[in-house]
Amino acid sequence: MVPALPRLGRRSLMAALAAPVALGLLLWWLLSMGSSPSPGGRVTMATGVPTGVYARYGELLKQDLAHDLPEVDLRLTRSEGSIDNLRQLVAGRAGFTIATADAVAAYQVRGERGADRLRACARLYDDYMQLVVPEKSSVRSTKDLRRLRVGVGADSSGVQLITRRLLEAAGLDFDTDIVPVRVGIDRMPKLLEEGKLDAFFWSGGLPTTAVQHLAQRFPVRLVQLGDLSEALHRQGERTRYYRAAVMPADAYPMAQSGEAVKTIAVANLLVTTDREDAALTEGITRTVIDSRDWIGRQVHAAQNVDLRTAVFTDPLELHEGARRYYVSQKP
Repeated sequence: MVPALPRLGRRSLMAALAAPVALGLLLWWLLSMGSSPSPGGRVTMATGVPTGVYARYGELLKQDLAHDLPEVDLRLTRSEGSIDNLRQLVAGRAGFTIATADAVAAYQVRGERGADRLRACARLYDDYMQLVVPEKSSVRSTKDLRRLRVGVGADSSGVQLITRRLLEAAGLDFDTDIVPVRVGIDRMPKLLEEGKLDAFFWSGGLPTTAVQHLAQRFPVRLVQLGDLSEALHRQGERTRYYRAAVMPADAYPMAQSGEAVKTIAVANLLVTTDREDAALTEGITRTVIDSRDWIGRQVHAAQNVDLRTAVFTDPLELHEGARRYYVSQKP
């Protein structure tokens, strides 16, 4: 005969049911105490001129962040380039931006406002210096630009910073040996096409849409800059961020006659300040690395973003949030 089970009274039954519920609530509370809230709120990123690679990269990154960090409202603002971006950043008008390593170093050396607060999230892709002339131009090297009208980039751009140094390496004075036209990539192609410029310099990822479109409608040619590499590095510490590079023959097929072009390259950094939230910075850094393949299909330069090289952000130290992300990726 099976013994009868004891009958639970109402109070005993309620107590029996309440115990696992209480235990579950306790576990939820303990877990929530150890987790960080998901980043949220409005964040501004300074990019560049609408036809440049910075702007396109920012647009695509915004799309990925909408998926990865849905509570973050990323706003993009235009700028004149790297130096302008850094000024927007330290003034609090942007939380993140992109700038070339040489521009960051120059900003630090000049002791500009907030230079000590700059931090990096990642090394992104390299900018390639491009000297564009009409196809029938007699210009074969930077030295041939003497007395010509040359687009040199806006005054707050990284393009003009490198242009000045390249001209110096070629033995030309920026202010007296050429006619400098201080405009950006949003205006230089049209001016060249209209005959109002004889040449222009541009520093950007490959390919830059504005140069690509110009080559499709107007015959242009890229001038090699490889002969300036040694003279450029003789300028000392300020030029250590440049490396000799080669633009592949298919970068601008209609402007290179099937030939690779020797030039100078410099790394781009994703930059923020030490006041930015660590959880937000960690999340944005993760998206930058994870989105490489998707963004790279539309901005070819982004294919060079790599976890192994992203931590090399000289002259800036990593933001704590970015450091946290890279540590989490170690095997």
